[in-house]
Amino acid sequence: MPGAPIWKKRHPAGVIGGLVGLVALSAVAGVLISMAVTPTVAVAGAAATTAIDTFDNLPSELQIGALQLPTTIYAQDPTTGKQEPLTRFYDQNRVPVTWTQIAPVMYDAILSSEDPRFYDEGGIDLLGTTRAILSNLEGGSGVQGGSSISQQYVKNVLVQDCYGTVNAQTLTQQRRQAEIEACYNDATNDSGPSGYARKLQEMRYAIALSQKYSKDEILLAYLNIANFGGVTYGIEAASQYYFGVHASKLSLAQATTLAGMVQNPNTYRIDLSGSKVNGAGSHYALTKQRQEYVLGRMRDGGKITTAQYDAAMKAPITPHITPPTTGCANTSVQYFCEYVTSIITSDPAFGKTGADREQALRQGGLNIYTTLDPRLQKVAQATVSKYAPSKWPGYGYGSTIVNIQPSTGDILSLAQNTHFSTTPSSPDSGNTSIVYAGDHTQGSNGFEAGSSFKLFTLLAWLQAGHSVNEVVNGNVRLIPHITNSCQGDWTNRTGSIIQNFRHEAGYYGTPMQFTAQSLNSGYLAMAAQLDLCDVMKDATKLGVTLADGSGPVEMTNLFSVLGSNSVSPIAMAGAYAAIANGGVFCQPRVIARVTDAAGQDQPVPQRTCTQQIDPGIAATAEYALQTVLRPGGTAAVANPHDGTALFGKTGTHNGEQTWLITSSSAMTSLVWSGITDNHGDPNLDMYTWWYHGTDLAEIRYPMSERIQRAADTYYPGGPLPAPEAKLTVYSGSYPHRAAPHPSPTPTPTSPPATIAPAPQTPSTSPPGPKKKHG
Repeated sequence: MPGAPIWKKRHPAGVIGGLVGLVALSAVAGVLISMAVTPTVAVAGAAATTAIDTFDNLPSELQIGALQLPTTIYAQDPTTGKQEPLTRFYDQNRVPVTWTQIAPVMYDAILSSEDPRFYDEGGIDLLGTTRAILSNLEGGSGVQGGSSISQQYVKNVLVQDCYGTVNAQTLTQQRRQAEIEACYNDATNDSGPSGYARKLQEMRYAIALSQKYSKDEILLAYLNIANFGGVTYGIEAASQYYFGVHASKLSLAQATTLAGMVQNPNTYRIDLSGSKVNGAGSHYALTKQRQEYVLGRMRDGGKITTAQYDAAMKAPITPHITPPTTGCANTSVQYFCEYVTSIITSDPAFGKTGADREQALRQGGLNIYTTLDPRLQKVAQATVSKYAPSKWPGYGYGSTIVNIQPSTGDILSLAQNTHFSTTPSSPDSGNTSIVYAGDHTQGSNGFEAGSSFKLFTLLAWLQAGHSVNEVVNGNVRLIPHITNSCQGDWTNRTGSIIQNFRHEAGYYGTPMQFTAQSLNSGYLAMAAQLDLCDVMKDATKLGVTLADGSGPVEMTNLFSVLGSNSVSPIAMAGAYAAIANGGVFCQPRVIARVTDAAGQDQPVPQRTCTQQIDPGIAATAEYALQTVLRPGGTAAVANPHDGTALFGKTGTHNGEQTWLITSSSAMTSLVWSGITDNHGDPNLDMYTWWYHGTDLAEIRYPMSERIQRAADTYYPGGPLPAPEAKLTVYSGSYPHRAAPHPSPTPTPTSPPATIAPAPQTPSTSPPGPKKKHG
């Protein structure tokens, strides 16, 4: 039997108008008693007839839908194939159970204390209701007591609806809370004419309910919906939270404690240890008194022996509070979790409005199956924690590692250096909920990609028919003009000349050489022969746009060729993954499957895999990018040399942002380390910030080596495809003898020395000169 309805506002007072009052309620109760709960009867007396007619005309169909249930986020254990829960989100912590999953003693306890005549009544407890009416006639202010289990279930259904549909409305938080309170009052009011009207409607629903469902179904539904204090709902969640056991394992003492709670859940809850009235210090005095009442009713009803009664009465209440894992902060994968929840609350697959999506997350009972690989995540988090500080004094600093599977777009790891916190704090505190790997949806506006963005100029170069072995004038020189047919041409009106990293000299060379050394002047010379519109289009096709959500990257000056646009690390990793996937771009995803509480598949965020780059172009780009990880390449020191064919690219922006993206045919790994808030200081340089013996601009190398090695272990890559022959032909000539540069053809070499962290000696100046790569 389902446990909660779809809310439809009901106003019993409006239905029965001025006829409803204490007289009507009393008349109905009297007739029901005399006629054995048969609502439609012929009776003498105009008042009684009118009352019964009024009662009979009340709505009788209680719309019962799905219970409000937590949404659970899962990750698959690759070794067992089992989906393991990461965390849950809920407004009501509830775990529905079946009849046999509840200990028999719990049924006895709840019936003995709340409705001992439950199996003999027709939906309402006639004797209890009559006593309550007589008590109120003698001076009570409302219709108190006398509610059967069926009536209590009805009330719980109506109350739960208040938190359902009201939350789905497009209201301010203040207005939403006011609506919930008004709805709650309508569903629980026992005072005055409206209270009598509500009680009549409750009785009408309860009678109809008993005619449609069996007693066992109603009792089970009640135990699954009832509140047990705070956000704990249902007997299973209550058993686990208060005593650390399943409902099927409840003892007599535990069952009677929980049965006593339902009368006034927040008064009798036993998790408020600081309470002087009903806390550990008072031995939970109020709850103990209520438990003793339940035990007495069980003994008097013959459900327990006197010996059992005596033993339970003497035993103290001993809770074993076991809080469930909830939210992202309580997981070991906080930032991956935050990324997942940001998708749930922003993607139309989970609802039309933000309120709908928030409700789906906290009340929808969804099962979210993610793409996370716990093995890679563990290595990624351990790596970023080892090499990157969680904060840097005076400035905002961050670092992240991301793994994306090229063939699927699945994000298999997402680790970050900071401490997860949803409480606003200063940028240099190291506390944040912003997912640096993401974009504005996750609170980040991205970071300048530096030379890792040169991938898109390389693609445009190849698409224009140029060879990676074509000789180009890569000297540092004035570039007067670059075409951009989409966003407007750029003209060098100031005569600016962009230097290479550390003012290194340029030279006549090939894109193979420029890529290996990340030579700015070489790539600017290549861009000068292209239409920057094509560079922008390639970036867009591979999912790289401005991280603030404002549109495509802006290729409107020379610096944009060198990565001055702020983009997200996940987007950049996705673009390189597409190259590894033969030019097929699979939009990055973290959610693989969604089911409802019944296990039925639900819509998932739409993600596509589309051929965006010609396979030959992609293969040739990989061919050139392999040089980056060869001797003489800017990331040679990060090559794990484990026998896996790799390609990649470094990126540095003004000493404030550093990137390293590496990839095999099976897995793409991204490492980013950068300044998130420079506090207006334009002269920051992470090459002068040292941590554990390595400057923060170069921790990317050991981090990348470590995570790519793990990726190659769990996801072995195959050989990279051969480049397209026509795009590797040698053309052009050198005007003079050039200085030696890296070979244009990747060849196997012996492994270089790896970067090892020195003993922990943080300092503000380097111990000696270091070569800086772009």
